[in-house]
Amino acid sequence: MRASRHRSADRPSLRPGAGRSRAPRLSRHRFRIVVPLALLMLLLSVLLVEGYTTRGFTGDQQGRADRPATRVPREVVDGGPIVDTTGDHLRTFRAPRKTIVLTFDDGPDPTWTPRIRATLDRFGIPATFFVTGQNAARYRGVLRDLIRSGHEIGVHTFSHPDLATQSAGAVDRELALTQLAIAGAGGLNSSVMRMPYSATTSALDDPAWSVARRLGDKGYLLAFIDQDTRDWERPGARAIVEAAMPDVPGKGAVILLHDAGGDRSQTVEAIETLIPRLTAQGYRFTTLADVVGADSLTRPAHGLDQWKGRVFVAAVAVCGTAVPVISALLWVVGSLVLARCALLVVLAHRHARRRSHPPAAPGRPVTEPVSVVIPAYNERLCIAKTLRSLAASDHPVEIIVVDDGSDDGTADIAEALAIANVTVIRRPNGGKPFALNTGILLASHDLIVMMDADTVFDSSTVGRLVQPFAAPRVGAVAGNAKVGNRRRLLGRWQHIEYVMGFNLDRRMYDLLRCLPTVPGAVGAFRATALREAGMMSGDTLAEDTDITMALHRAGWEVGYAQDAHAWTEAPGSLRELWRQRYRWSYGTMQAAWKHRHALFESGHAGHFGRLGLPLLAVFQIFTPLLAPLIDILTLYGLVFQNRLGTLLAWTAVLAVQALCALYAFRLDGERARPLWALPLQQVVYRQLMYLVLIQACLTAINGYRLPWQRLKRTGDVMLPPQPSTPEPP
Repeated sequence: MRASRHRSADRPSLRPGAGRSRAPRLSRHRFRIVVPLALLMLLLSVLLVEGYTTRGFTGDQQGRADRPATRVPREVVDGGPIVDTTGDHLRTFRAPRKTIVLTFDDGPDPTWTPRIRATLDRFGIPATFFVTGQNAARYRGVLRDLIRSGHEIGVHTFSHPDLATQSAGAVDRELALTQLAIAGAGGLNSSVMRMPYSATTSALDDPAWSVARRLGDKGYLLAFIDQDTRDWERPGARAIVEAAMPDVPGKGAVILLHDAGGDRSQTVEAIETLIPRLTAQGYRFTTLADVVGADSLTRPAHGLDQWKGRVFVAAVAVCGTAVPVISALLWVVGSLVLARCALLVVLAHRHARRRSHPPAAPGRPVTEPVSVVIPAYNERLCIAKTLRSLAASDHPVEIIVVDDGSDDGTADIAEALAIANVTVIRRPNGGKPFALNTGILLASHDLIVMMDADTVFDSSTVGRLVQPFAAPRVGAVAGNAKVGNRRRLLGRWQHIEYVMGFNLDRRMYDLLRCLPTVPGAVGAFRATALREAGMMSGDTLAEDTDITMALHRAGWEVGYAQDAHAWTEAPGSLRELWRQRYRWSYGTMQAAWKHRHALFESGHAGHFGRLGLPLLAVFQIFTPLLAPLIDILTLYGLVFQNRLGTLLAWTAVLAVQALCALYAFRLDGERARPLWALPLQQVVYRQLMYLVLIQACLTAINGYRLPWQRLKRTGDVMLPPQPSTPEPP
């Protein structure tokens, strides 16, 4: 009689026995796909909005290189600083005699614009502020104060680019976003504009004139200047005042100043002197609208325009709040990553020194026979190689193969090998924990080695694996699992992960006496300890982690035999890797939740609960969940911030990981040649692991009963190479 491979008992929820009903498969699939994509799109949208609305720009001093000006009309070059190219018009305007228009570029700024506005209001004079969309959206309160004070608002593009170097589409976007920002923040639309990096009409060149004509077609009146104070150079308040004075006494002028883009204290000081001085000479102050004879160059934004603007400004505000939080999380995860590397290296070094300098009386060698239990389900491609490697063991072994309802002839192959010390047990399919318990109950010896049917042992593996049992309180020992099919790129990536991640972790946990997992591929147990801990359980999808935690809670020590090597078959495709790691991640979370009460227990159980569980949660769940921020914010920095600094920071993180990997390979006696794939692993493989963990967390949150997912075998595990001796630390 054959049963289905997947019984309901093998599909545990995060909370064993919770009994939640399974959601329809399509709904589960959508949930696990749609939610991560939605979160990713939200994060990317936040970063794009924040990056585009905050990226820095150079001041007007960074003007363009000399370019031809053959197509600029003479009447514009020789005309006034206000140019009208709307419709069929081509005319210019000058400020009347004894008339001054004060203009301020690049704001609003939360520090300097209010001080400049307060000075202007105290003297009771208006001015024109050419605002960027970036600052208008971010400092909407400052913009509203300017409007309430009666000052004129003009457009200075969104992000301050040189429009003469932009495509027509880019120019249109700059204008549209700026109008959205002004409408949302101030409730206005403006038809007067000053192009960035523009000064007097005599400085116009052909590309700038082409843009000017396009802006005129869109209804913009263009404002140039008569007097450039060059206050951005901070030459001193007196020099700014002198540069602002009209060249000819009594001549009207449009004067350029700045209220943002740096320290504008000298500008504030200068206008405190300039306004009384010009007033004393009989000048009046006005706006550009008055110069061209218009009631206003702005109009209220209504209806859809205003609502779109409000939504845009609200989005900028949300992003402005979210990005500092994201940046803080980046610092947290970056610190955790570096702290983990440092902790692993330091503790691995101490672990290696302890192994190379054992105590004077380590105890008698363990020579008693061992029972090896191998659960097998449809392992015809692997089982022969596995059994032959065990038959060559230099330690006395009893081999028990528990065929878990295979339908591919696995049991027949095992029996046909006719190996004297191999017993094949045929059972109806019941799941891996059931098969393991069957083998444990039939074992003749108290020391039991468990291994997967796709794993190959070295002749010395069993003997080395059981030596820590010389200590009577050791209930389980983890071996050193290695990737046996590492010839392809995916195998190399997993090889790096096994050596650098899993095995360094085991050294750390072993030293701290809180190892959370004895791997199913290579682990040894006392039968008495297993019985005391409740035997193998189907409550979780990570039965190896579950039983290891149960042993800790039962008061047993769990060790690590770094020289007990096993070569296991790693997934050969991204799909298979996804399925394996999805199960591992979900099963680990199930086991941690199941044994959470260890946090409040005493003795060795409490030691594991208050040290092992937090380390697992921080370094295997929390940090990997936030680790994508490193890559996402690296891209953000490359696009919107200092590219060189961003690359250096990312390279530094990679270098730290490479040093950890080199040390791990040295400790494990592995050649460093596969580490050429480490940078590519960080770019591609690591992203897959992030997604796996995110989906596992979503599965846990939603309470799905994730089914067991068996991997496809290829039998491509390499025969063990000659044993290598790890180098001393």
